[in-house]
Amino acid sequence: MRSVDDLITEGVSGRRVLLRADLNVPLDKTTRQITDDGRIRASLPTLQALREAGARVIVSAHLGRPKGAPDPQFSLAPVAARLGELLGTAVPLATDVAGDDARAKAGALGDGEVLLLENVRFEAAETSKDDAERGELADRFAALADVYVDDAFGAVHRKHASVYDVALRLPHYAGRLVAQELDVLRRLTSDPERPYVVVLGGSKVSDKLAVIEALLPKVDRLLVGGGMCFTFLAAQGHGVGKSLLEADQVDTCRRLLDEAGDRIVLPVDVVCAPEFSADAPTTTVGVDAIPDDQMGLDVGPRTVELFGRELGGALTVFWNGPMGVFELAPFQAGTRGVAGAVSHVEGLSVVGGGDSAAAVRQLGLDESAYGHISTGGGASLEYLEGRDLPGLAVLAD
Repeated sequence: MRSVDDLITEGVSGRRVLLRADLNVPLDKTTRQITDDGRIRASLPTLQALREAGARVIVSAHLGRPKGAPDPQFSLAPVAARLGELLGTAVPLATDVAGDDARAKAGALGDGEVLLLENVRFEAAETSKDDAERGELADRFAALADVYVDDAFGAVHRKHASVYDVALRLPHYAGRLVAQELDVLRRLTSDPERPYVVVLGGSKVSDKLAVIEALLPKVDRLLVGGGMCFTFLAAQGHGVGKSLLEADQVDTCRRLLDEAGDRIVLPVDVVCAPEFSADAPTTTVGVDAIPDDQMGLDVGPRTVELFGRELGGALTVFWNGPMGVFELAPFQAGTRGVAGAVSHVEGLSVVGGGDSAAAVRQLGLDESAYGHISTGGGASLEYLEGRDLPGLAVLAD
């Protein structure tokens, strides 16, 4: 797999580079202000390297899930503004994805200048399952540039026009973020330093079942928190009150517990409330005493201590998913405590993207305390599951 640094060595000054970036940042629904610019900042090393080498950079990206047509609420205009602030230069936004305005603005770029194309998902062909439809859009992307660089690791599990098909049409390279993500994930899957501890949270067991099955044979401990822990607790015979429960997964969780023995570690106490609200009264109870009229919304302090002890001697840690509803103040302590324990790991500590990365930033934790904060989300999990990722396979050609 050739890298963007190979491209720069070959010479890229004056050449037009189509750079697929992951700029899918959260926006405030009312103000449309960016609430977490982590993914934009993660794209800067590749983008800056190309600019400094004199490339004319055309950035493609998606935002949210528009329904294959232009939709102002999903415009990349706020992203263009923030990207310009971070780069210290104007970043114009094309009014279309790969149409007349994109062609005109791409043709007018000077060396070291950057253009952002409008949300690629404004074109239904981007995500089409029809190869010909995606191919037509990829042809238009390819006409904008001389070479293609994929730095959007968070999208490499998608067979989309801007991720897969355009790489079939242009000389292609992996960006620095993609290379970094791959290096870290390989360290997690190929002979990791031990003890190797994985921390999984989030809402549903069903979302993480495949990665649990793939990782269990490889880990020394699997710590389970978040909403998904209640299905495991139910499998142990505990009542979980009104907590999130996937009844159809209880038997699966029971099998996993039987197979793993003490390698799966569950919470011993939880923070409960009668309703999902920042103002609701809370109680902390043992997992064998969850009231029928209450729901568990965070792991408790004894669980934080337990998980901290398990993490204390680890040399490799992968954390994916918050321990509770960290967006609400009464239910932040579990995620904060576990995040702190992960940050003190002496070996490799990987925060697995998505809500975990958002929690680190929202809770004001020091990002530099972690070995790697992934932007991958679902792509990281699919890699750990052992799946083939189309966006990586095409770069390897």
